[in-house]
Parts: sequence; C-alpha cells; structure tokens
Amino acid sequence: MTALLILLAVVLLVLFCFFGYGYVAWTVSAVLLLAAWAQQGGTDGFLLPLLGLIMAAIAVVTGLGNLRRQMVTKPLMKFVKGLLPRMGETERIALEAGTVWWDGDLFSGQPDWRKLMDFPITPLSDEEQAFLDGPVEQLCKMLDDWEIQQKRDLPPEIWDFMRKHGFFGMIIPKIYGGLEFSAIGHSAVVVKLASRSITAAVTVMVPNSLGPAELLLHYGTDKQRKHYLPRLADGRDIPCFALTEPHAGSDAAASRSIGTIVEKTIGRKKTLGIQLSWSKRYITLAPVATCIGLAFRLYDPDHLLGDDEDLGITCALIPRDVKGITIGERHDPMGIPFQNGPILGKDVFIPLDQVIGGRDGVGRGWMMLMDCLAAGRSISLPSLSVSAVQTVCRHSATYASVREQFNMQIGRFEGIQEPLARMAGNAYWMNAARRMTCGAVDAGEKPSVVSAIVKAYLTDSMRQSVTDALDIAAGSGICRGPGNNLSRAHNAVPIAITVEGANILTRSMIIFGQGAIRSHPFIQREMHAIAKGDIKSFDDAFFDHINFVSRNAARSLVLGMTNGHGSATPSSGPEARYFRKLNRYSAGFALLTDIALASMGGALKRREKLSGRYADALSWMYIASSALKRFHDEGCQADDRHLLDWSCTQANYHIEEAFDGILANMPNRWLGYLLRPLLFPLGRRQKPPSDRIGAKIANAILDRGPTRERICGDMYLPDPEEEGLGQMMAAEAALMKSKPARQKIRAALKVGQIPAEPLATQAQRAFDADIITSDEFTDLQAALSLQDQVIQVRAYKPTAHARLKG
Repeated sequence: MTALLILLAVVLLVLFCFFGYGYVAWTVSAVLLLAAWAQQGGTDGFLLPLLGLIMAAIAVVTGLGNLRRQMVTKPLMKFVKGLLPRMGETERIALEAGTVWWDGDLFSGQPDWRKLMDFPITPLSDEEQAFLDGPVEQLCKMLDDWEIQQKRDLPPEIWDFMRKHGFFGMIIPKIYGGLEFSAIGHSAVVVKLASRSITAAVTVMVPNSLGPAELLLHYGTDKQRKHYLPRLADGRDIPCFALTEPHAGSDAAASRSIGTIVEKTIGRKKTLGIQLSWSKRYITLAPVATCIGLAFRLYDPDHLLGDDEDLGITCALIPRDVKGITIGERHDPMGIPFQNGPILGKDVFIPLDQVIGGRDGVGRGWMMLMDCLAAGRSISLPSLSVSAVQTVCRHSATYASVREQFNMQIGRFEGIQEPLARMAGNAYWMNAARRMTCGAVDAGEKPSVVSAIVKAYLTDSMRQSVTDALDIAAGSGICRGPGNNLSRAHNAVPIAITVEGANILTRSMIIFGQGAIRSHPFIQREMHAIAKGDIKSFDDAFFDHINFVSRNAARSLVLGMTNGHGSATPSSGPEARYFRKLNRYSAGFALLTDIALASMGGALKRREKLSGRYADALSWMYIASSALKRFHDEGCQADDRHLLDWSCTQANYHIEEAFDGILANMPNRWLGYLLRPLLFPLGRRQKPPSDRIGAKIANAILDRGPTRERICGDMYLPDPEEEGLGQMMAAEAALMKSKPARQKIRAALKVGQIPAEPLATQAQRAFDADIITSDEFTDLQAALSLQDQVIQVRAYKPTAHARLKG
C-alpha cells in the first residue's frame, strides 16, 4: 500500500504538472506522501503532524493571493531585483526591438501548430510577378558577371536600366514613385538577380534594406519624405548607410563618430546644427552614393537643446558634396566588385533638420536602427543565400548528370550523392524559412530573433552548399572563367557570413541572448513589474512562471519517453511525428532556458559557447517548423516527402546535439546530470538523415527531374548557348535525348557486336551496323559534342592571364 501511494503521488505530480496544474500537483502529491508515511508507521511522535502543519501552512500561504503577495512575493521581488544585472539604454533598446513571432511559441514549450499552419503567406502579386518576368528577366539577360568582374563595376547601361525600372525603390510606396513591393516580392527579385550576378544583387539589395529609405519611411518628417523618397525611388540619389567604423564593428553602439550641437551664422542667419567628425568603413555603395545616412553619437555641451549633454546615437542624412567629406575610395571585398568603401568626415556642419525625424529624431538613432534591422535582416541576405544554394544545386545536379567517369554518371556514385542530397535538402528548407519569414514581415511583424536566425543559419548553410558544389565540380570549379559561377559564389560567401551581424556574434550572443528575454513568455513581464514596483503584476508573472517551469519539466520527461506521443499535432499523416518531436524539444528547450536563467543570471551572456548551443536548438526548431509549413502549404506532395524527412531529421539531430552540449557544459555539472533524464529519459536516439533518404533525393534531382525544378525554380535560367550553366543544361537535355541510342550500343557491346572502345567510335560502328538509326546517330554525336564542350575549362595566354582581375 505504501509503495502504491508513493507511485500514485509521483504519477499525479507528473500528470498535473504536464497539464499545467502545478499548485494542485504538489499539494496532492504532498498529501499522498504523508499518507504513505503514516501507512508505514510514521504516526508515532510529533514529526508527521508537524510536517502536515507545515505543508498546510505553505498551501494556504501560496494558495491565497493577498496573503502570498505580502508574505512571499514582496520580499522575493526585492531579492530578485538585487540579482538582475544593470541594463544600459542601448542594451534595453536592442532587447525590446521588433516583435515576437513564432519564436515565442518555440519558447513556450507548447507551440500552437494550428496557428502556424493557418498563417497565410501572401503570394506574389500580379504586378510583382510581371516585374520578375519582365524587367528582372531582361536585366539578368543583360548582365555578364565575368565582364563585371573584370571591369570592376556594373556597366553604365546596367545602372541606367536599374534606375529606369525602379530597382532602387522596391520598398518605397507608390505615392513617392516607388514600386511598393511586399517582402516576398522584394525577396523574389533578390533571389533571381543574385543567381545571375552577386554584384548586381548587392547593388539592388542595399537601397532596399536598412538605410535612408527604410528609416525615412518609418521616422522621417513629411518634408524629408517628400524630398528624398522620390529621388531615391528613381535613382537620382544613390544611398548608403554609414554605421561600421574601425573601433565599432559588432559593437556599433560604441561609435567614435561624434556630433556636437552648435549654432552657426549662415548668411546673416543663426542656424542650429551639428558639427560632425567621423571615420566609417565597409560602407556598401559609398563610392557612388549621393545621399549618406550616418549614425553618430550626439552631444550638447552648451545645452542648446536642453539639460542633457549626451543625447545618444542619432541618424542623419547628408549630401555627398558637403564640405569636409572624403568619399570615393573603394575596398576590395573578396574580389566581388560591388561598390564598397570608407567615408571620412572632418568638421562637417549640417543643419538640425537633416537629422532623420528632425529635432524629434535626436537621440533616437539606436532605436531606429534596431527596429528596422529586425525586419530588414529577414530579407536581403537570406534571399541571397537561397539564390546561391538554388544555383549551386542546379549546377551540381546538372554537372553530375553530364559528367561521366568509369562509364557512369558521377551523380550515381554514393560519394557524389551525399553532397548532392545535402544541397537539395538545404535548398528545400532554406526556401521554406525564407518564405515563412517574409510572410511574417508582410503580416506586419518585425521578428527580431527570427531575422537573426535566418540571417545566420541560411548564410552558414549557403557556405556548406557552395563548398559541396566545388567538391563535386572538382577541377572545373577551381579554374576561373566566364562559365564558372561557382568560383565567384565561393568568394562571396564570407561577405554574407560577415555583414549585418557576423555569424559568430549572431549565434553566440544575439539569438539566445535576445530571445531568452524578448521571446520568453514571463521574463519581460517580471522585469517590467520590478521596474514599476508592481507587486501584483510580479506575483502573477512569477508564480505563472513557476507553473510554467514545472509544466515543461513534466512535458519534457513524458514526451521524451513517448517520443512526442500525447501532444497535439495539426496532422495525422506521416509528418505528424515531426510535430510531436518538436513539441518535445520545445518543452525541453523552455526548461533548459529557465534553468540557465535561474542558475547563471546575468553571467549567462558571458557564457557564449552555451548561448551558441541554445541558439542552435532554437534555430533548428524554427527551421524544422518552416519545412513543415512549406510541406503543408504545398499540399503535402508525396514527391517532396523525402525532402521533408531529410530537413526535419537533420534539424532534429542538431537540436539533440545542442541539448547534449548544453547538459555536458553546464557550469554546475550536477545540474547537467540531474536534467539529463528529463531531456533524454531514454537516451539520445536521433540520428542524422539516412543514406537511403539521401540517395532518393540525389536521384530525384538528376536528369532534369521535376524535384530539381521545384527546389531550384526561383533562379534565372541562362540561354542554352551561354557558356557555363546554359550549355551544361543543353548538354544534359541532349544526353537524355540520346539515351535510346546509348542503350542499344550497350546491348550490342554485351553480345559482342561492337568492341569496348570510346563511345564516339562505338556510335560510328553501331550506325554502320544498323544498330542505331541515322537520327539516333546524329543525336548522339550532338550530345557527345556538347558533353565534351561543357567539361572543358578556360586556358589563357600569359599576357591575357596577367590582365585578369578578381
């Protein structure tokens, strides 16, 4: 009987906690445990009654709100307030920037999958599709990326075309002369353009990302918008935004660019303005920019605006030709010739009305930047990454279909199929994450944590895919020339990894460092309540938080034992197992987050390796969510199930790897040991994607398969005559057309009708022996000629080679 009562107490404790009834769970379990003790003979003496009274007192105090607030919450709030790290204004603004979206569900321990599956992703409008099929297609045809590389700039006709067709004004409303594209439309333009020329794509990306236009739209005065936006939309003004400087890279708030409020007499009129000096570098479009957006720290030592001397980070718009500006020099970022260079300013004077937002915008620059970055980071580099992966995936699958060794397509070798499958899997989930995130932006979200996730993890997976493509291309990938777009993609990868928040910083500090507070359902409520001294709000938040922790501990344990069974999913199909696993991982992640916050507090932000592992877990949960969303939205196509399996299996493997790393590296090792049974009650079981799934994917993208078109369908397709991918695709089509002739020749070889010799010679013998028809012979000759053509690489005379650039 005693054992039964103890077992019942444990079961009810876990069960009530699982469903979120923490108070009921511990009170009922306590009663049952006391009963078990009494059953065992513990009624002798005074200890059992004393424990009963203590338990009853705790139940009364914690169960009655007013009593609890006075006896428990009030001293507790003072204690917690002393533990909280001091937060500077810039850190507070960064934490509160943007909005919480699906990341909030993943932090909740109980994601609402129906909400995500029902979330509408706005498709391209007719106008956006027409722009892709018209001006974007035409621009891609005009671009010669090798020529751009050699001449170190876009040709004048390209700049004129982009101005004429509004490429620089995609985010600007139509009332100002812009295109007013959605985030998904803007992203689609970048994807297609980047598949043709990274230089052209970056040139278009920057004016439509974080910069003057975006800041003016949200924070500019009416006068500023009316003056600048039409000029930015039609390209009369080319913008740049100067933030990074030698001593303030990742730590942009540590800017040494200084502005001072002064009063100057200009034409007999006293003008209130700012005297500026700065040194900025890595500024894209700076060498050709006519309108400079500048971030600087502003001071008012003479109190011309008020009592404060340090007014904070401020943003202003400055014309290029203002006296004191040095501009026009270029950096050389990995040989990719988009315009990028330093800007220097010495004693530059600007009127106060050139501050973005005018006088009201003084000191609000950091908030402006963080808020806009929350959305802008979601689009540009993730789109470029998707473009690169689609391009290298199509290139590699086509090359692996055309290139033959040992009388077999190299794409049929397992060693080649492994990276092919990895590229295709990446292409599937990366595009899913891009579209889902753009959908959130179009719905009005500014998902700061999510934008950091897609920037870091899409660019990093792009790096992996470009490396895989070069491994497959081998010698033809490393010899540069007009037809080798892989070498230029390889050179561009570190740029995407570095800008808009270097990935090493984003992973180890930003994603979880911001998400743990921003996306957590209770931390900010508690912090705000403490700041206001609001005992009731703190009481509600804190005890809801305690219940939240107990619920996630129970859910992590139970779902870990059942592999997610017992949790809600929006689907009953085979993909339901991935929803169940993510339910389990979300509960475990929420539990680990609270344990880290409770055990490390403010020291957590210095535990960057741990923070990086938390970022891995959160990011791969988001990635798996986006893959499931794509599969659902596209009608659960059977042909894509292996891509979904690969994506989710890969994500789940990385999640468990992150959990394992967190538990193994907790500062308090015993805490890691105690938590491991809750996270892995049956041990780590998730394996990487199997060889079988990889082979299915690789075979599906060879020989112009429809799967290849679905996962690589957003990129530009060159003409068949064009050196490189165009000719390669033409060769693949020709080889497929000649397949019947090749089959007849192989059959003749087996029975000894023709000898083993080069295929071209066999073809002639087979034609002479009437084994293949005249048409088949012609088709096979054409295919072999194209095949030979596309596997060649450029060779240069020494004088021509010496002139090569990039």
